[in-house]
Amino acid sequence: MTRYIFITGGVVSSLGKGLGSAALGALLQARGYSVRLCKLDPYLNVDPGTMSPFQHGEVYVTDDGAEADLDLGHYERFTGRPAVKGDNITTGRIYMEVLSRERRGDYLGATIQVIPHITDQIKDFIREKDGSADFVLCEIGGTVGDIESLPFLEAIRQFGNEVGRNRSLYLHVTLLPYIAAAGELKTKPTQHSVKEMMSYGIQPDILLCRADREIEDGDRYKIGLFCNIPEEDVIPALDVKTIYEVPLSYHAEGIDKRVLNHFDLPHDEKPDLSVWQNIVKRIKEPESVVRIAVVGKYTNLADSYKSLNEALTHGGIANNVKVEIKFVESSVFDSDEQDMVEALNDVHGILVPGGFGARGAEGKIKAIKFARERKIPYLGICFGMQMAVLEAARNLAGLESANSTEFGPCETPLIGLMTEWDQDGAKVERNADTDLGGTMRLGAYNARLAEGSKAAEVYGANEISERHRHRYEVNIHYREQLEGAGLKFSGLSPDGQLPEIVEREDHPWFVAVQFHPELKSKPFDPHPLFVSFVEAALKQSRLV
Repeated sequence: MTRYIFITGGVVSSLGKGLGSAALGALLQARGYSVRLCKLDPYLNVDPGTMSPFQHGEVYVTDDGAEADLDLGHYERFTGRPAVKGDNITTGRIYMEVLSRERRGDYLGATIQVIPHITDQIKDFIREKDGSADFVLCEIGGTVGDIESLPFLEAIRQFGNEVGRNRSLYLHVTLLPYIAAAGELKTKPTQHSVKEMMSYGIQPDILLCRADREIEDGDRYKIGLFCNIPEEDVIPALDVKTIYEVPLSYHAEGIDKRVLNHFDLPHDEKPDLSVWQNIVKRIKEPESVVRIAVVGKYTNLADSYKSLNEALTHGGIANNVKVEIKFVESSVFDSDEQDMVEALNDVHGILVPGGFGARGAEGKIKAIKFARERKIPYLGICFGMQMAVLEAARNLAGLESANSTEFGPCETPLIGLMTEWDQDGAKVERNADTDLGGTMRLGAYNARLAEGSKAAEVYGANEISERHRHRYEVNIHYREQLEGAGLKFSGLSPDGQLPEIVEREDHPWFVAVQFHPELKSKPFDPHPLFVSFVEAALKQSRLV
């Protein structure tokens, strides 16, 4: 029997609902239950694929090709269960489906309304997960009180009534702000947030209260009294030094016990949390420190590279070192070489991540040249591979006019728009006039690695599967010239037409990939590319 936990947030945004959901999922797994996590987003975009990283953070991509909310990355990293398209839905997709059905005549002439048609569609999204796990955790995006969230709150209210209290639980995440002048935490915002929830017909069963300091028993009693729940169901969610400490912290406060108590499930036996204890120990007690420069164009918002940041941390965990990430805005290198030297002179590794558009591209190329000439370990991802190819073409292969058609018409289109590719035996076709949303090469694709290559050594295999998100590709017809300049094509699509990995044999560690390896890395299962890259950076740190 599947049980449902609905996670909502109040007071302010960015309280960590996604992280809390992932941590609770990990705790339930540690107690022997299977879990599935999903996200219901209230924005009108069909998916986040066309949204700016500055607005929404990174776009997470699943194996089956969904462009999804970054919280799905938290879900995967904490539970190890691969996310799928059916784990993320938006208001835009809900309305699109309802309106499509209306056009087909599926509603038999009915007047289409938010209730019941929109709410029924939301409930169908939740209900289709029945039987897929012991627990389904549904996170509702946004903040209670936002007009966009109302249909979702109404839907989960109805759903809870339909399946009954023994199969549903409402967990509400709130904030207890500390007022320095008064010298105390304030509970009133939480009280008002719960009052707002109750006005929608939802009585929270558990409150997860974020705070930057200890919550006194008196405050927990007062919150429980005013919010109509037992004091034991007011759970402190205090700040911790690393997100991977959250499962341990929440367990210590008893959230998993209270959840199981609500469902009348046994909870006396202690779960095995040794994997999290080991991860936290390695993060807090590293043997050394390495500094990695991430040369990107969205560096003003850390969430733009959320999975990347975590994958570097995972590489550090595997090598028992702390990875200090130095974010460098690539556009500052476009004109001033001295700025680049000052920014990169003290790092032990350079990483150029994915991105779109011409802004900052020349700066990335200069950073790659810096890494190549100074023998600094380099990892290029997606756009970072394309720029590595342009750097080699211009500076080593005599193709001075090499460029990408993404930036406009050019004399030597070394990087061009993908017009067709193979997906599960079927040909996919695109052109310059295709809609931008959901039309890239998305999801998991296989690649074959050259025997004896650095890539094959790192993976310990000659065939791999990785997740993609790109619209442009390296033109395979320039392979001979580029390999003559020392840039080896060590990974190709199974049909040999799409370059997947390039590397340099005249460099201690220089690998660039067209896919996004960071999306599959987990703290308990670090991605081999990041493990090897951090290991190379560690060796570099001992040379300087």
